[in-house]
Amino acid sequence: MALAVTSSASIVFNNINNNNLGTEQGVLFSNGGFQPSDRVFPVGLSLTRKRSAAVTAVNAEPKRSDSIVPSAATVFAPDVVDKTAEVEDIEKLAKDLENASPLEIMDKALEKYGNDIAIAFSGAEDVALIEYAHLTGRPFRVFSLDTGRLNPETYKFFDQVEKHYGIRIEYMFPDAVEVQALVRTKGLFSFYEDGHQECCSVRKVRPLRRALKGLRAWITGQRKDQSPGTRSEVPVVQVDPVFEGLDGGSGSLVKWNPVANVAGNDVWNILRTMEVPVNSLHAQGYISIGCEPCTRSVLPGQHEREGRWWWEDAKAKECGLHKGNIKEETGNGNASVGNESAVVSDIFESENIVNLTRPGVENLLKMENRKDGWVVVLYAPWCPFCQAMEASYVELADKLAGTDVKVGKFRADADQKAFAQQELQLGSFPTILFFPKHSSRAIKYPSEKRDVDSLMAFINALR
Repeated sequence: MALAVTSSASIVFNNINNNNLGTEQGVLFSNGGFQPSDRVFPVGLSLTRKRSAAVTAVNAEPKRSDSIVPSAATVFAPDVVDKTAEVEDIEKLAKDLENASPLEIMDKALEKYGNDIAIAFSGAEDVALIEYAHLTGRPFRVFSLDTGRLNPETYKFFDQVEKHYGIRIEYMFPDAVEVQALVRTKGLFSFYEDGHQECCSVRKVRPLRRALKGLRAWITGQRKDQSPGTRSEVPVVQVDPVFEGLDGGSGSLVKWNPVANVAGNDVWNILRTMEVPVNSLHAQGYISIGCEPCTRSVLPGQHEREGRWWWEDAKAKECGLHKGNIKEETGNGNASVGNESAVVSDIFESENIVNLTRPGVENLLKMENRKDGWVVVLYAPWCPFCQAMEASYVELADKLAGTDVKVGKFRADADQKAFAQQELQLGSFPTILFFPKHSSRAIKYPSEKRDVDSLMAFINALR
C-alpha cells in the first residue's frame, strides 16, 4: 500500500531476527523478490509516537525523504476499543460535519486518527485530497493500488505528486500467483467477455483489503455526483460497511469522504487555483481514470463514469472498492442502499416526448407503414448515463416538434428489461432506436455521441 507522511515516526521492533523477517512484517521473500502477504503475524513490536526519529522502510530508496512510516499493512499493537460507542460517535460526527468544507473534514480526520489513517489515491482528480491534507499542516499518509495495468501517464503522475509534495507513495500490488492463474486460465482480456469483477477482485479489491487491515480509518475521493445512480448516498464519514481495519471485525474501520458533497467542477477549481499537478490524461478527455484497458475518454453528453467499463451495463460500473456505498436497483426499479429505499424521479420529461407503454412499443414493432417516424430512447431513470443525456434528448424533441418524426421514451428496466433485450436490441442504458416510416425494423443508434447534432444527423440520414 502506498503511504506518505510529512513527518516521521519511530518504531521499536523486539525479538526480530533474520530468520523471521518477512512473515512478521507481512511480506514474503523469495528468490524472485517479495510480495505482500495476507498472513501477518504480530510479534513483539511497539510503536512510539515520537516525531523526532525516523525509520526507513525495507523498500525505501536512499535518495528519497527519510520521513517514511511503515506500510499500512504493518500491524501495531491495537488499543481496546468499544466498537458500539465508536459507531455512535461516527454517526454523530457525520451529522456534525455534513455541511463542513472538505478542508475542515480532512483536518478532523487527520486530527482524530493521526498515523492510523491514510489517503487512498487513484491517480486522478482525487489528488485534491492530498492538497487538502497538505493545507492542514498535519502529517498524512498516502497509499495507492498498482494493478499492473495502469496508463503510462498515471505512473508519471504518481512521480509528479511525490516530488510536488515531498512525499513517498508506497504501493500495494496484487498477488503474483493469483494474477498468473487468472491470465493463464482466461487470457489478458477476459473482462471484455465475462465482466470486470473477477479481474478487479484480484488486482484491486484483495490488495486493498490487505492494506486496510493495518489502518483504523481511510480517506477516499468519492463524490455523490460521480455516479448519481450508485453513489448518491455517500456520507462524509461512516463506519466502513465492507472492509475490516486494524482491530478486525465489523465496525473496525472508518471511511472518510471529504469531497462527498463537492461537485466535480468545484474539485477542479481548487486544483487550478492551487496549481496542483494533474494527470495528463484529463487533457485528453479522460475524467474517471482506472486501468488502461478499461478506461477511455468520454464524449459530449456522456457521464464521467461512462468512460469506465463501457461495454457493460450502467449498474456494473463499479470495481468493488466502494461496494458499501453502491445503490442497487430493486424489483420495482427503485434504488436502495442497505435497507433504505428511495423512489427515483422520472427523466426525459417534456411535452414533446411521448411516454410509451409496452403495448405502445409492441404496436410500433408490428406496424410496417407508419404515418410518422419515431425515435425512442430505452432508459432507466436511475442510470447516470441516461441522466447525463437528458438535456440533449429534450432539446432534440423540441427541434423535432411538428415534423414527421415523433420522439418517445420507454422505461426498459425492472420487469421490462427482458422484453427490451429480446425485442428491442437493448444492450445497456441508454439505447436509442429509430423506427422509419416504411419499415417495421427498428434501427439502433450505433454511436455513443449523444449531443443534439449527432442525434439529429442520425435521424436525418434515415428519414
